[in-house]
Amino acid sequence: MQRAAVLVRRGSRPRASGPWGRSHSSAAAEASAALKVRPERSPRDRILTLESMNPQVKAVEYAVRGPIVLKAGEIEMELQRGIKKPFTEVIRANIGDAHAMGQQPITFLRQVMALCTYPNLLNSPSFPEDAKKRARRILQACGGNSLGSYSASQGVNCIREDVAAFITRRDGVPADPDNIYLTTGASDGISTILKLLVSGGGKSRTGVMIPIPQYPLYSAVISELDAVQVNYYLDEENCWALNVDELRRALRQAKDHCDPKVLCIINPGNPTGQVQSRKCIEDVIHFAWEEKLFLLADEVYQDNVYSPDCRFHSFKKVLYQMGHEYSSNVELASFHSTSKGYMGECGYRGGYMEVINLHPEIKGQLVKLLSVRLCPPVSGQAAMDIVVNPPEPGEESFEQFSREKEFVLGNLAKKAKLTEDLFNQVPGIQCNPLQGAMYAFPRILIPAKAVEAAQSHKMAPDMFYCMKLLEETGICVVPGSGFGQREGTYHFRCDTFFGGGWCWSLEFLL
Repeated sequence: MQRAAVLVRRGSRPRASGPWGRSHSSAAAEASAALKVRPERSPRDRILTLESMNPQVKAVEYAVRGPIVLKAGEIEMELQRGIKKPFTEVIRANIGDAHAMGQQPITFLRQVMALCTYPNLLNSPSFPEDAKKRARRILQACGGNSLGSYSASQGVNCIREDVAAFITRRDGVPADPDNIYLTTGASDGISTILKLLVSGGGKSRTGVMIPIPQYPLYSAVISELDAVQVNYYLDEENCWALNVDELRRALRQAKDHCDPKVLCIINPGNPTGQVQSRKCIEDVIHFAWEEKLFLLADEVYQDNVYSPDCRFHSFKKVLYQMGHEYSSNVELASFHSTSKGYMGECGYRGGYMEVINLHPEIKGQLVKLLSVRLCPPVSGQAAMDIVVNPPEPGEESFEQFSREKEFVLGNLAKKAKLTEDLFNQVPGIQCNPLQGAMYAFPRILIPAKAVEAAQSHKMAPDMFYCMKLLEETGICVVPGSGFGQREGTYHFRCDTFFGGGWCWSLEFLL
């Protein structure tokens, strides 16, 4: 016992008998030897592979953030590391992000958002009373008086009421808050409505008519939902006008392989910058009524009309002015957003859709679908409220708000005209008049040898052109093939925020 006690005090252990008594080093050596003789196992196959993934997701393409944009990111990193280029910065003209391109926020919106985000500021004399009034109204409608709470799936009630009031003022036609659904940007609303509309298989698959050129959201959602994309072509020779005869052609041909149910209109146009006339809208509504098509009106650029000869007409307004036979029967979803217009608040992801003449049972299905994602960001809902409920004459902030709004819209109009004029001075580029929205979609005349060079690199000619433009000048634009274009023509889309100040670089490539 004394001997054992001495061993314990010295930190030693009595050696155990049997197989468990082997030294640690001996056991480890034997285990290592066993591992060496054990046959190696092949890595376990991944559950999720390109072959096993959802094929509809694999089919999705979104050119606005496609290969050109990824390459632009690589070049920016190279510039940061000091790698020399023929330019010192990348000009990202690929996406309509006004603030990223230097546009200043509208003061009133940011004041209300600051008050809503940090309500203690409501006691500060630094904020105008009309901003405080709106912030209090929004907060009182939120759970716990906080933007951090969930809202109803359809959106905060008082904000939906303000949207309805805005539409009523705009159109002179009553709008029902129950038909208003607040969304995570307009894109969320468009994809949600299409989810409701798409059904069938084989020749009964839902066909969705979209303009070509189109905003790639539409083709992406159509692919994701396994619907059928039905292209109708805008008339480039006539300032991208919409021709009902072309709608009839597209519909007639589509009926051979699908069931066309939906007609999408983008007005003002993205990427084409045209503003549809009232007569055109009447013709489209009559066509939809005649052919029993569900109308989707993407109207997010409704404040961005620059040509003195053009005016924005909402589909809702024209529909009601055409009479009861149309206004009570044509199913219409129209969309708006915080991201465009003169606010340019892309990051808040605020939006709404108004859906009229929806079957009561389908309304319930729509709310159910919206409930799955709980609610759109409440901060985005608050931003949407300021878009539709800005300062009014007589309120403290009205004069400053009006000055800022007029400055932004006037600046956008000047830059659009400058971009158009400069493009048309460059050999090999043709640009239609930019009547509205935030983009130019010029046609580029690519020589035959350049087309051959693109083909040798297994690239579309306009993709090859845009990649060379990026690599040699630092200008990031989106190839027209990502939006759709008539065969044998080539284009690219760029935003007009930079005012054409970089157009001189294009001549370098031609």
